[in-house]
Amino acid sequence: MHLSWLGSTAVKIQSKPLDQDVLVVIDPYKPETGNAPRSMTPQIALFTHGEKDAITLSGEPFVMNGPGECEVKGVLITGVQGTTEDQVLYRIDTEGMSLAHLGRMNTQPTDAQLGVISGIDILLIPFGGEGCYDAEQAVKAVNTIEPRIVIPIGYKSDNDPKALPVEQFLKEIGVTAETQEQKVIIKKKDLPQDEMKVIVVTKE
Repeated sequence: MHLSWLGSTAVKIQSKPLDQDVLVVIDPYKPETGNAPRSMTPQIALFTHGEKDAITLSGEPFVMNGPGECEVKGVLITGVQGTTEDQVLYRIDTEGMSLAHLGRMNTQPTDAQLGVISGIDILLIPFGGEGCYDAEQAVKAVNTIEPRIVIPIGYKSDNDPKALPVEQFLKEIGVTAETQEQKVIIKKKDLPQDEMKVIVVTKE
């Protein structure tokens, strides 16, 4: 699995669950400021708070913007209701690994949400931006969900210059982070078995 952070809560995931590559994009919204892709050609597009202000998506991707469960090209997607009616959290299962994207969330997960995302391998935790957790609440959510790998998103970048810097989250969680280039490669055999790992991905 190749994972890139596009700024704000936008993420690009390249996976090969079967015999072909599948590109998944989550929250491909046009930012008000800063650099972002103008268009993409994913096989799967997931929206955590509606499709308004989305970038151009070519190639007729499968689009999901609400709760439910489906399998597309070997990728299992589970959407669960967020804190508000127009918010969705996602769990993605591919390549024998599970990943959760919480969208813009700033409340602690409910029992119903935990039923879907608890104990996942990779957690994309929204921190620092509008509608996202502050450092203390983000760490509390991480400790409740108990992932193996934590990747912060939503923090200060050229897309969100007023958001909090990622260093505040790292200080609060107290784990030395691995800083990656613009793409992190995660394989099932490399998942940490004992201690949780925090990875900071440079914005693409």
